[in-house]
Formats: sequence, structure tokens, C-alpha cells
Amino acid sequence: MARLDQAVIRTDRRGIEINRVLKNTYMLLAMTLLFSGAAAGVAMAVNMPHLGIIPTLIGYFALLFLTQKFRNSSLGILFVFLFTGFMGLTLGPILNVYLLSVGNGPQLVMMALGGTGVIFLGLSAYALVTRKDFSFLGGMLFMGILVAFIAGLVAILFSIPALSLAVSAMFILLMSGLILFQTSAIIHGGETNYIMATVTLYLTIYNLFLSLLHIFGIFGDD
Repeated sequence: MARLDQAVIRTDRRGIEINRVLKNTYMLLAMTLLFSGAAAGVAMAVNMPHLGIIPTLIGYFALLFLTQKFRNSSLGILFVFLFTGFMGLTLGPILNVYLLSVGNGPQLVMMALGGTGVIFLGLSAYALVTRKDFSFLGGMLFMGILVAFIAGLVAILFSIPALSLAVSAMFILLMSGLILFQTSAIIHGGETNYIMATVTLYLTIYNLFLSLLHIFGIFGDD
């Protein structure tokens, strides 16, 4: 009987911890999205030029490394906002290109934003309601993202539109899988750090939006 009581207590504690991580993740995600959007707005308002691929990659990996290093301390919160703010700054010049240089740019941006919201909310709700374990996707997602990242760099460096389109389509599928994987990891106790969970989900939203925007722009003849 005592063992049964201890098992029940452990289960209750585990459930409380999972709910805490889930709640903190979505609260921090909402705040970082707002902060990132504000940073993008500032970059658009001052007409900030694109930083270029090398400075962008350096800033991305440096801030991501620092966020991961301090993920278990209060500094981790600071670096999450620095990371998402930096990503917002890199997004601003891209949005300006669509909004100022493309005839139907505002419609394309709204379509990409709406599509991102539908995909993220739909897949998150599916993982939360069904409580399926998507941990089996981990290895495939890692290899797929690595291949897509390298292919994306090749497409940029050698200006290959067809490859760029394929990479965007790949990223939509990969980010969709990553939403299921990360949400599943939280609700099954595989992810206990809400800072890193927030970063992962933020990146899925960021990449989904850019990929959809790219595809809509191409099919809109822009």
C-alpha cells in the first residue's frame, strides 16, 4: 500500500512538473514572439539593410549557444530575448522587400502569417489532445534539418531558385514535424527546460513563416 501511495505521489509530482514546463513555455513563447515582432517593426521603420548571410549566421549561432549554455539560470531568459530580438531584426528587411517592393506584398505577408498560425496551433492542439508520443521523429528531423540547411546555403550562394523552393517546402514539413516532436517531448517529460522548449518552438514559427512567405511569393510571380 505504501509503495502504491509513493507511486501516486510521484505521478502527481511528474504531472505538476509537466504542466509547469508547458505553461512557462507558452508564456515565454508569447512574450518572445511579441518582442521579436517589435524588433522586426523597428528594423522596418528605420529601413535597416539585411545583415548578410555571414553576420546573420554568426549572430544566430552565438546567441543560440549562449542561450543553451545558460538555460538553467536567469541569464537564459535574457539570452532568449536577445536571440529572438536578433531574429526579429533579420526579419525586418525581408518584410520590407515584400511590403515596399511587391505589388501584393501585404496580402502575401498576411497569408504567410495566417498559414503559420493555423499550422502551429493545429499541430500543437493535436499533440496536446491526442498525447501521442512523437519521439520517434527525432533522428529523422535532425538529419532532415541538417540537409535542408546545407541545401538552403547552396541555393543562396549559387542563386538556384528551384532548389530554394524545394528547401522552403522541406522546411514546412520539417517544422511541422518539429512542432509535434517538441510538444510531445514536453507532455511526456522528455523536455524539462522551458527555455530550450521555447527556443525550439520559436524557430519552428520563424521558419514556417519565412518558408510560406517564400512559396507564396514565388507562386504569386513575385
